[in-house]
Amino acid sequence: MTDRKYRPRVIILGDLVVDVVLAPATALATGTDVSGRVMLRQGGSATTTARWLGRSGARATLIAAVGRDAEGRALVAAVRRDGVTAHVVRVAAYRTGRIGVLVAPGGERSFVQDRAATLRLAPEHLREAWFAGADLLHLPTYSLLDGPLGDAGRRAASLAHAAGALVTVDLSSSGPLLALGRSGAAGVIGAAQPDLLVSAGVEARAVAGTDEELLDLAPIVVLKRGSGGVTVLFREGVATARLEVAAKPVAATDTTGAGDAFDAGFILGWLRARRDGLPVAAGLRRAAISGNRLAARQLLRRREELEFG
Repeated sequence: MTDRKYRPRVIILGDLVVDVVLAPATALATGTDVSGRVMLRQGGSATTTARWLGRSGARATLIAAVGRDAEGRALVAAVRRDGVTAHVVRVAAYRTGRIGVLVAPGGERSFVQDRAATLRLAPEHLREAWFAGADLLHLPTYSLLDGPLGDAGRRAASLAHAAGALVTVDLSSSGPLLALGRSGAAGVIGAAQPDLLVSAGVEARAVAGTDEELLDLAPIVVLKRGSGGVTVLFREGVATARLEVAAKPVAATDTTGAGDAFDAGFILGWLRARRDGLPVAAGLRRAAISGNRLAARQLLRRREELEFG
């Protein structure tokens, strides 16, 4: 029986940004306009994962950087409403980051990044005390790339391991990884020494030629396949074990954040399974089911816009 009173302490480091969402009702037409919606929402892979962890009973801590502006204040307030502890650096001379999100009819998305203050989180901003007693640190790959944020991500991984915490990494996006080349991308991921790696198919190919090769970077690999379910790979001695966990298809007009919500559910389910002493395969299956449930909730959730006080 899962101990639902167990509230693991999870740290998430990364982007806290404004999503500027463009959702045209029909296909875009060059040189003219179409009807649709333009929305300002909380964005950032790390932050979405943190908020779902907070909503689901974990003791979540977000480490991030924003500008000294109204957008940054609104984002921090939104995070704290979900019970997330926010260690947020407010950076002078840089505004809060923004991500342009174009949602095509049918739900597929394209992004334009303008990360601004997000990238100014530096290793010297981190405090060792923040990691004491943590069960797990979660890092989107964005938190391991451009400096000084990438240096902060690697420092956080070192502090987490020193504190006895697990480290998980989500490959997040194929473009930045492809720009590094396969060996360069693998080096970035490997530097964090993840205990578990999460990926979608396209992102995985940016780092390794096959799914099984990802096990050279982490002893457990979780492959998100959307409505196709989840594949989990892990080592059993010298053999590779493979789990397939189905997901119920969900009709959605905007898939933004579903993968981040999955990460939150998986992390929480995995930590609780470990606490319950489940065998590895049973614990990972439970975690995948938990991840699928939160991803579905994200897809069906009415997305709130930022409130500027």
